[in-house]
Amino acid sequence: MDQIVFKQIKFVRSVTVRAVEGLSEGTLNSIPEGFNNNIRWNLGHIYLVQEKFAFHSARELMQLPASFERLFAKGTKPAEWNEEPPTLEVLLEMLTEQPKRIQEAFHNRLSEQVTPLTTGSGLTLNSIGEFINFTLYHEGMHFNTIKLLNRFADK
Repeated sequence: MDQIVFKQIKFVRSVTVRAVEGLSEGTLNSIPEGFNNNIRWNLGHIYLVQEKFAFHSARELMQLPASFERLFAKGTKPAEWNEEPPTLEVLLEMLTEQPKRIQEAFHNRLSEQVTPLTTGSGLTLNSIGEFINFTLYHEGMHFNTIKLLNRFADK
């Protein structure tokens, strides 16, 4: 079962990365009317949430730059940034490496119980595998937002 989860994480992440490779700075930073965030924010947010749900929930060391909480946590937005966000190149490198680190750290550990968390949508997560599996849903939601932001970026 572990291999299925890791395969899905790798697949979902590859789809996200392919969707943004080569986008212009203007497209990455565009916040169309009706949106609060841009593509760059969504990429950083995906990384932040998966890092916390995988590593922090299991009390493992996170690879999380100090600025990521300020820039990409829920409720933040680029209009309020007071520091330079990471480049697309940096974000893509981090996003590409993250699934590999997750597989290495949690191979044969997905059933381990951790401190439970109830998500904003009402699902209670109790194990490392449940936390990691939930990030697939989370990334899918933000992937859809990225696609919409890209479509409306120049309008």
